[in-house]
Amino acid sequence: MGIKIREADVQDINDIFSLLLDFAASFTPNMKDFTNSYNEIITNNDAILLVAEYNDHIIGYAYGFDHYTFYANGRVSWLEEIMVDEKYRRQKAGTLLLKHFEQWARGRHSKLIALATRRAASFYKALDFDESAVYFRKKL
Repeated sequence: MGIKIREADVQDINDIFSLLLDFAASFTPNMKDFTNSYNEIITNNDAILLVAEYNDHIIGYAYGFDHYTFYANGRVSWLEEIMVDEKYRRQKAGTLLLKHFEQWARGRHSKLIALATRRAASFYKALDFDESAVYFRKKL
């Protein structure tokens, strides 16, 4: 059985939280805040949370949203998070998640997909992403 991609639902919350624990670098995840965010995300019409499953086990997720912009003459889709369990990397789960996100973005008439990362530049370049800007942030 191969890797399947689908939209996340409420029953996936614990599996996605477990993956997040290996992903988070700047903040320490806690279940209370995660649950609040999760419930907002899965009910937001401008967002999508995808999961990658292998043998009915969630091995990865991708979360993104879109919004209107002036500079792009319309919608831009932002890939906020993508995570694949380390044991399943290099088996196309990340590529499949990203391709499904791209399909969603095209269906919403987004002009581009953007993301910020310090890792995996070769992964994104192999999928025709270009380096574009410097990312700044300010913790609040």
